[in-house]
Amino acid sequence: MCESERSRRAVAGVEAHVRGFFTGHAITVSDVDLGPGRREAVPDLRILTISPGPRADSWAYVTAGCWSTVERDGHGLEFVLAAPVRDERFVELLAMTAHYHAGHHLDLEHGLPVGEPWLPGSLCDHLLISRPYLHGPDLENCPLVDAHVRILWALPVTAAEMAYRREHGHEALEQLFDEHAIVPTDPRRPSVA
Repeated sequence: MCESERSRRAVAGVEAHVRGFFTGHAITVSDVDLGPGRREAVPDLRILTISPGPRADSWAYVTAGCWSTVERDGHGLEFVLAAPVRDERFVELLAMTAHYHAGHHLDLEHGLPVGEPWLPGSLCDHLLISRPYLHGPDLENCPLVDAHVRILWALPVTAAEMAYRREHGHEALEQLFDEHAIVPTDPRRPSVA
């Protein structure tokens, strides 16, 4: 099977998995064109936008198409972002994450700078790649016919939280999140570090 066909099958498999997980939610799909010179990095990128519903009271945005960009031995990643509202900004933020992933090979416990607050007025200007605690392992683990995808959380965090993670480790930062009972979709949440 050619790579483009394998990639299309992976995208379809991720979409089917996400639709199955979010049964009862309205879901729209956007084909994302990263533009000239960047399109080739993630050629089959799509972003699924999931409305609040029975599984979650927030909006969710999920990539489909990252897997084939950086897969290793049939294993690859996609990303989910939870947000308080529907906004095309989140589609763009995940497209940026997908492009960054293509060049930097993101993985669990990695982070990336956003360059600005993820929402106006927020202190969060980085994304931390974490397990999707809001949705659990049933979303995270996406088996495909000849491969496996993990859907990891792109969690908005502050620069101070990223510095804390570098100094004390990922587990220590997650403990702070738990101790402070953060609401990860709250754009005005204070930094825990």
